Amino acid sequence: MIAAMSFFAILFALLIEQARPLSRSDPIHAGPRAWALSVSRNFDTGTPAHGWVAWSIAVLVPSAIAFGVHWALVHWIGWPVALLWNVAVLYFTLGFRQFSYHFTGIRDALEEGDAERARMRLAEWKQVEVGELPRSEIVRHVIEYCVIAAHRHVFGVLAWFSVLAARGLGPSGAVLYRMAEFVSRYWSPRSRALSTHPASAALQHSAAKSWMVIDWLPARMTALSFAVVGSFEEAIDGWRFHAQRFPNDNDGVILAATSGAIMVRLGGEALRLKSDVSPNQGWETDPDIGDSDSTPGREPEVAHLRSVVGLVWRSVVVWMLLLALLSFARLLG
Repeated sequence: MIAAMSFFAILFALLIEQARPLSRSDPIHAGPRAWALSVSRNFDTGTPAHGWVAWSIAVLVPSAIAFGVHWALVHWIGWPVALLWNVAVLYFTLGFRQFSYHFTGIRDALEEGDAERARMRLAEWKQVEVGELPRSEIVRHVIEYCVIAAHRHVFGVLAWFSVLAARGLGPSGAVLYRMAEFVSRYWSPRSRALSTHPASAALQHSAAKSWMVIDWLPARMTALSFAVVGSFEEAIDGWRFHAQRFPNDNDGVILAATSGAIMVRLGGEALRLKSDVSPNQGWETDPDIGDSDSTPGREPEVAHLRSVVGLVWRSVVVWMLLLALLSFARLLG
């Protein structure tokens, strides 16, 4: 039964998160920010060695705690309680529904022909300057934000959780991935938090480099799943073309595959952050997307918003089917 624990933990966590998602203002989201701030204040001295030490403490210590609790529950109480622990960790690290409220509001506004309301919702959601953003560009930015958020909140978490859970490490993979993703943003040069709590260049480099490595495989797994459930040849062509030019751009691989999968133009000039917004309050904040080259494809239309929702959901189903088959194989083996 322990072999199938990871599949049922994911299934239950996704169902609970769909029924009762955590709000972006939930106090629990302040925990990662407080932890990262404490680590940087106490261990970031500006040297490269201390940058790696600070990153390791910020990311690996919470992951080790998640594993330690899992191990203790399995050996001292039993797997049913350990399963509940895995579900709880996944529930707090997943975020499938955290961006759906704004996404739905923008889509509804565009379908009603109210571009101004859509711009206001986009500006409120991402805290960016939108000006007189054209309708097609509103759609483009929403698609880009949503697929990257879906990757980081769902597919990346599931990938690392599944890999480490299969090695008997419980939910440590989910915590590792989300903490690495969070500190890469919290300590990045573009972070609004740096205006009040600056991180050294060494710490910024350690966080960015580690995040690139940790997200390398999940990003390509997400891109491949989008290709499988979308237009396969176009998605693979876009992915290959982008990877040849930018081999370490994980977000770009996902956007290139998405562009081909639903045959829409993505990429271009990024929106600029507002200057009067407060620092990030936790890991519920969505990723910033920088400037990039445009991909081939049709001009973004409102219909593409429904296409990308279908793309994400079909990918989730494919991932769950694969996890179910792997769990069944482990039970038989």
